[in-house]
Amino acid sequence: MHEANPQRDGISRRVVLAAGLTAGAALALGAGTASAVAGTGGAADWFAAPARSVRPRFRWWWPDGLVDPDEIAREIDQIADAGFGGVEIAAVHHSIKDKSVLDTAHHGWGSRPWRDGVEAALRRAARRGLTVDLTLGPSWPVAVPGLTPDDDAAAKELAHGRAPLTGGSTYDGPVPPPVHAAAAGVTRQQLLAVQAARVEPAHSTRKETGLDPDSVQDLTATVTDGTLTWTAPEGGDWVLISYWVRGSGQQPESGPHSAPAAYAVDHFSPAGTTAVTSYWQDHLLTPSLRRLLRAAGGSFFEDSVELETDGLTWTSLLPEAFEKHTGRPLLPYLPALVLDNSNQVFAYEAQLTRQIRHDFWETVSGLFNRNHLTALRDWAHPLGMTLRSQPYGLQTDAIASAALLDIPEGESLGFKNLDDYRCLAGGRDMAGRRVLSCEAGAYNGSAYSTTWDRFLRTMGGAYAAGVNQTVVHGFSYATAPGVNWPGFAAFSPYNGTAGYGESWGPRQPTWRHVQDISGYLGRVHQVLQTGTARADVAVFRQTGYTATGIGASWFTATGVPLGWTHQFLSGPLLDLPSATVSNGRLAPDGPAYKALFVEGDFFYGSTPTLAVEDARKILALAEAGLPVVLFGAFDQALTPGVPDQGDTDRLRDLLARLLTLPHVVRVTDKAAVGDALAALGVSADVRHATTSTLLNAHRVTADADFYYLCNGKHAETVKPPVAAIDHDVTLRRTHGGRTVPYLLDPWTGEAVRLARYTEDGADITLRVTLQPGQTTIVALGRPGLFDDRHGSSAHAEATDADAVLFTDRGLTLRARAAGTWTTRLSRGRTATTRTPAVPAPITPARWELEVEDWYPGPDATRTEHVRRSLTLDTLRPWSQIPELADSAGIGRYRTTVTLPAGWTSSHGAELELGQVSDTFRVSVNGRRLPAADRLHPVVDLGPFLRRGENTLEIEVATPLINRLRVAQPTVFGGVARQDHGLVGPVRLVPYVQAAVR
Repeated sequence: MHEANPQRDGISRRVVLAAGLTAGAALALGAGTASAVAGTGGAADWFAAPARSVRPRFRWWWPDGLVDPDEIAREIDQIADAGFGGVEIAAVHHSIKDKSVLDTAHHGWGSRPWRDGVEAALRRAARRGLTVDLTLGPSWPVAVPGLTPDDDAAAKELAHGRAPLTGGSTYDGPVPPPVHAAAAGVTRQQLLAVQAARVEPAHSTRKETGLDPDSVQDLTATVTDGTLTWTAPEGGDWVLISYWVRGSGQQPESGPHSAPAAYAVDHFSPAGTTAVTSYWQDHLLTPSLRRLLRAAGGSFFEDSVELETDGLTWTSLLPEAFEKHTGRPLLPYLPALVLDNSNQVFAYEAQLTRQIRHDFWETVSGLFNRNHLTALRDWAHPLGMTLRSQPYGLQTDAIASAALLDIPEGESLGFKNLDDYRCLAGGRDMAGRRVLSCEAGAYNGSAYSTTWDRFLRTMGGAYAAGVNQTVVHGFSYATAPGVNWPGFAAFSPYNGTAGYGESWGPRQPTWRHVQDISGYLGRVHQVLQTGTARADVAVFRQTGYTATGIGASWFTATGVPLGWTHQFLSGPLLDLPSATVSNGRLAPDGPAYKALFVEGDFFYGSTPTLAVEDARKILALAEAGLPVVLFGAFDQALTPGVPDQGDTDRLRDLLARLLTLPHVVRVTDKAAVGDALAALGVSADVRHATTSTLLNAHRVTADADFYYLCNGKHAETVKPPVAAIDHDVTLRRTHGGRTVPYLLDPWTGEAVRLARYTEDGADITLRVTLQPGQTTIVALGRPGLFDDRHGSSAHAEATDADAVLFTDRGLTLRARAAGTWTTRLSRGRTATTRTPAVPAPITPARWELEVEDWYPGPDATRTEHVRRSLTLDTLRPWSQIPELADSAGIGRYRTTVTLPAGWTSSHGAELELGQVSDTFRVSVNGRRLPAADRLHPVVDLGPFLRRGENTLEIEVATPLINRLRVAQPTVFGGVARQDHGLVGPVRLVPYVQAAVR
């Protein structure tokens, strides 16, 4: 199952083909650290066999502490043997409706059996070179067993009550109670304030009642024994508003997970964080666990911040923190802030309302980043752990949060488009951190039907947007009480039907080939974690939310299709030590942005806003030489928050000074942004003459520029679907001296010297051909960097042959037909090369198919394998073959092709597989070939073919869904039967090679 690569001693024909970039093969290279790339022999090995630390990880779902240490060790071995680098232990069991079977009193999260399981995982992980991450609490959000909703450290909400009054009438009675009853377990609520305000219809919206801010009266002091008497002034309608602080009563998802039950903590106060850390210190961090964390621990992890309340998320620190942050009391602004089931209730005049809400959430953001994320990070470090977190879900500055975290993380399910990742990438790179992680591959309703090609298409664009670590969603513990075959799955059944994502592992037929997937992902991570990231433009975002789907105006719609890259910055990032300018670059030792782009605030009607301090910082950066483009009416800009006296004038004065600088441009038409950048002398590192779905990421080391290229799209919902691309691409090098391009194949781990390209100063232009979702990696470095032996050999600049590549014979031409071919060489000479006849493409007429059909075994974790043999005259999906209509498993397709007597060592052939699902491997004459590109199933059979008869075998593994449709019809019967297997058309397309003289 884990055979050695049969082509390790030389350059494979497949890699050589990809080196010409004409067949669109995605080749891999290796370059982690600068020293590894520079070392003789080290660069190729570094890429081919990426370290465990950069390999993909699994989210590992446990049924709380109902786990067996021996099984835990076995599953660590399974994950390690499959080529993954680590796990994240998460207590998640949405699929189990009867929670009593989990026995939380004895096997809950944090119990002795749970700790024994964690220690077993850490011990085996230390032996296998894996790392283990731990969620900070059971499920999400972060919660602590034994905490009650009434405790100071528990999550709080601000609930409101209301009572209408007409002018001149009197209210006499109890303070209006909250419009929603308290959650279960909440026994106390405290009155914060009572106010009266006059209704102002002119300020009303479709959902909000307009109020006059100047009419607001604080009646709190008049409350006696919970009752209030107040007469409204004559004229107009009035409303009494009461504000009640109480516990939200939120428990972690799909609980209970522990006994006593756990409740969510206050994410904005030191008390909430202390409740978490104290529980770990007092109940979980035994001396043995501490030792094991230092041996194999990775990160403490926190999922997205999903605090749920019918009112306004609250903490007792907010009034004081708001006044300290803004210089103004919070209470007069409360009517514009309260929520009812996530909907705003009251509003003042629109501009003031926007400014109040901005100031409030900016205050909340500061409390979250300071008291929660920073405090947890600083607690984790002495334990030898880091903090990985998804810092979004509320209206807080996730860009600033990403700069604080050791490892910020996004998610493929919750993120609407690639700009959501680019927000977190800006924080990571400005702070000089290395990793942006992604919870990857969760698809609603796709349990046991997810294909790896879908996963790869999802991640292809995410990597271009800055992601460089993948936490695969997920790997379920083997079993739990009452589950059916093929074993416990965290999210399936989900509400009685197929659930989220997959439960990968040996229960899946595709696990047979999963080393190919983990190797591919690890090599992509290796490249994208090396050196430093480069991005063309920093987009300044006044409101640093993410997971919103709101992107950058010109750059997302027009710039990306032309090769531009961008990241997002928010105000706090301009205070980082990296926020300096040198040679016109912002953060010159990091992302080295060439320009700063500022546009209106998308979250507030695209209003052109800037805080005075942010405007002052941007002016200083521009005065230091940073090009700046302002899009919109920034001559009439406003402050995002409620301005102090004179703030608006100060802001506009700063912007007027900014606009006088020669490298600052203001445009009012989105279409003019590109021309403005050109006028400032700013151009992208990746350029192509036509708009394209090509996405890119650029990394720089002391030895090379690495370009990750993907034919993807900004969002998975974008229509029409991505089409194949085939066009020239120009890449800019940042290194002096002679530089040559290499193509790195993340599927095989091979790096080869590219043989066809043109040079123009710092630019190298080459041809890129990629199928939808397909990726490739190009490195620009010195000759010999990847141990090629071609030194100062001439390369091709143009040819009319199918490809030109470097082989052991030097510069070599490849053609699929006889002919005379001309090749223009880099030294100014044109070479003429003749090739002999080439056999016509061969379409195999008959296939022998042996199927290992998977069935439920005698218990939930065992599978029966039934063997079937068929002869096929026509390739069809299994769903259309009567004997296999409901089958799932592994199929081995064999056929024989005969090559003519004139076949020589100069001949080769590509095997085009057409449609094949899901994973596959190819063998020729009994020899298994290296992993092949799942998104472009074309395999170069090169030196493995011989004259006469040749046996071809394609082993295909399918998802389990078609079998589960009939094995568990109540859960999976509503899923349509899917088309899997080798469908084709399959062709063997011969070629011939000849040296270019």
